[in-house]
Amino acid sequence: MRATVRRSLVAAAAAATVAVGPAAVAGAAQPGPPQFGSQGVQGQGHAVFVQSDSPSGNQIIVLDQHHDGRLSERQTVATGGLGGLASGAAVDELASQDSLVYDASRQLLFAVNAGSNTLSVLSAQGRQLRLLQVVSSGGTFPDSVAVSGNLVYVLNGGGSGTLTGYRIVGDQLAPIPGSSRSLGLANTTPPNYLASPGEIGFTPNGSELIVTTKASTSSLDVFGVSPAGLLSTAPTVTADPGNVPFSFTFSASGQLVVAEAAPSALHTFALGTGGSLTSVSASVTDGQAALCWITTAGGYDYVANAGSNSVSAYSVAPNGTPSLVGTTGVVGTTDAGPIDMAASADGSTLYVEAGGAGAVDEFHLNAGGSLTDLGSVAGVGAGIEGIATD
Repeated sequence: MRATVRRSLVAAAAAATVAVGPAAVAGAAQPGPPQFGSQGVQGQGHAVFVQSDSPSGNQIIVLDQHHDGRLSERQTVATGGLGGLASGAAVDELASQDSLVYDASRQLLFAVNAGSNTLSVLSAQGRQLRLLQVVSSGGTFPDSVAVSGNLVYVLNGGGSGTLTGYRIVGDQLAPIPGSSRSLGLANTTPPNYLASPGEIGFTPNGSELIVTTKASTSSLDVFGVSPAGLLSTAPTVTADPGNVPFSFTFSASGQLVVAEAAPSALHTFALGTGGSLTSVSASVTDGQAALCWITTAGGYDYVANAGSNSVSAYSVAPNGTPSLVGTTGVVGTTDAGPIDMAASADGSTLYVEAGGAGAVDEFHLNAGGSLTDLGSVAGVGAGIEGIATD
């Protein structure tokens, strides 16, 4: 079993990681956690899924959520594929967001196997996770997955950068003939961590598919999605020069909210017809290092700063303008190398994957966007990659 430990509330020194922005600024100490029973109470069957990304055999580590927000290990399941390592990567081996995605409508989990160029489908029904299927990713070094309705697209970061589509039929994936599209990149395999595309994701209505290319072209590529599930032949490309767009989410008003690694900033765009994007406001930095990952919870956007061992929070106004929560935006101190994040289904807890420490950090989400440190599940394994909740 993994051990649950307490973290110091003093900000750790900045890690030697994927920092491409300004120097790290130490976060302010956070209030102590509320007092709970020593073991907590078993939750309503909800779980947190973490990917080991081991090159010798990728696995999904299943952690039970308890009523107090803390976690304990339940199960480890092989994905039937191999993990991968992007060239030059430190705490984030795939250098991406959404390498592990949960489809709540079907209780299916989708996991990339970057080292064997495959995508795994696992059933998360009941109390046990089960491997159902392993399919080709249609390219090399798959690093991100997107789901909308019965469509699944996987992003391959190696070589030219390819997108491949599938349709969910029952609990299996069926490849969509003619669905593959190229981003026209010239990456190695495995790709460099800054040059590989960072995330693939559908717009809220599923009519478009978006890819961030990070430093390879520093752009946002938007493909149209036809009723048959096929993508437009070529994307509408919006340049974001020098900012290294890494990951994204959507605001309550529908704007695209992009995490930019180079300035460690949030930048919002309005999505127009034909996949056009218009900048809504200037990039807003949190003054930390390597702001790369973003997740929305409780009406706030939380970002992980891998080079500063911290989490910051933003609010996005109805007009799309982002602003920091509090004076600095820093709302939590993490274990080394915070990367991907996920919130519990009830919106009460934020789980942060600390790739450098091989841990999952637990935070209670408070009104106003602040976080309360609940502790950490240590010993999950160095190189963990991807996190999802059911």
